[in-house]
Amino acid sequence: MDKIDSMRALVLQEAGGQFQDTRIPLPTPGRGEVLVRIHASGVNPLDSKIRAGAAAHARQPLPAVLGMDLAGVVEAIGAGVEVFRVGDEVYGLTGGVGGLQGTLAEFAVVDADLLAHKPANLSMREAAALPLVVITAWEGLVDRAQTRSGQKVLVHGGAGGVGHVAVQIAKAIGAEVFATGRPEQAEVIHGFGATPIDYTTTSVEQYVAAYTAGEGFDVVYDTVGGITLDNSFVAARTYGGHVVSCLGWGTHKLAPLSFRAATYSGVFTLLPMLTGKGRANHGRILREAATLIEAGKLLPLMDPRRFDLDGALQAHQTVEAGHARGRIVVEVRSQEAASLTRSA
Repeated sequence: MDKIDSMRALVLQEAGGQFQDTRIPLPTPGRGEVLVRIHASGVNPLDSKIRAGAAAHARQPLPAVLGMDLAGVVEAIGAGVEVFRVGDEVYGLTGGVGGLQGTLAEFAVVDADLLAHKPANLSMREAAALPLVVITAWEGLVDRAQTRSGQKVLVHGGAGGVGHVAVQIAKAIGAEVFATGRPEQAEVIHGFGATPIDYTTTSVEQYVAAYTAGEGFDVVYDTVGGITLDNSFVAARTYGGHVVSCLGWGTHKLAPLSFRAATYSGVFTLLPMLTGKGRANHGRILREAATLIEAGKLLPLMDPRRFDLDGALQAHQTVEAGHARGRIVVEVRSQEAASLTRSA
């Protein structure tokens, strides 16, 4: 079978620019790495912020290939990798920040610790929609808040990317789940197993009184930020409530939290990719999430629109404009990629 030494990739030359369809050298996996033939690349709001140069906390030196999430097939294995074999289907949060090659390309060499075997019941497109949001939700609910069965959990933004996954994880744990959203999102929130709360007409004091008898929620996950984080401090249970946020920007008064003897944790999902530390935890989370997915307890909310590499900029613009009705994914297609076989 013929080998190739280059691959198609979308390269961003300058912040706010368009993607340049380019051929770049095919990378070779080193120790602890695998070469993945990418079938699909997830598009997150953070991806579009990185493209615009508006994410200092997730800077990607340019020129660069963007894209953080992937699903694909292991094509070659570096020394020391024992968990994966050539031909394995995998998914992961693997690049697009901190100088790591992103996933808007036919292939990527990635740290094997960042990967897990793709859930068997998901398509590549569906699997690529999940890594960032699953890890973010899991770290908040499980690793930080240590959510338990029987607790009352409030998820702010329950129909959003991280939010709809957090609702499902909390539900799978056995918690009683509530989620804020707009009126038109109530059906989606209810469909994932949570009680919807219309934040546009109901104050935090009102829903705390209605659903917790004024005691507050055991765990509050803020996926929205801003004033919603302040509301989260008010919604936490007195004595032992815990607030988690993945968007802790701004200046916030901690007094409402302190007055309840409650606690707070922040989640910064990109830290292992930026620092190189703790990457195996990402692989662990994706493995555990795959068990829930294959049991039918965790599924992605997908936008029905389809995008390929030629439409990657349009996919980004759809996310930027807030027009997505679920997860947006770029499907990477290549006849050359399908015929490549390499060995490290």
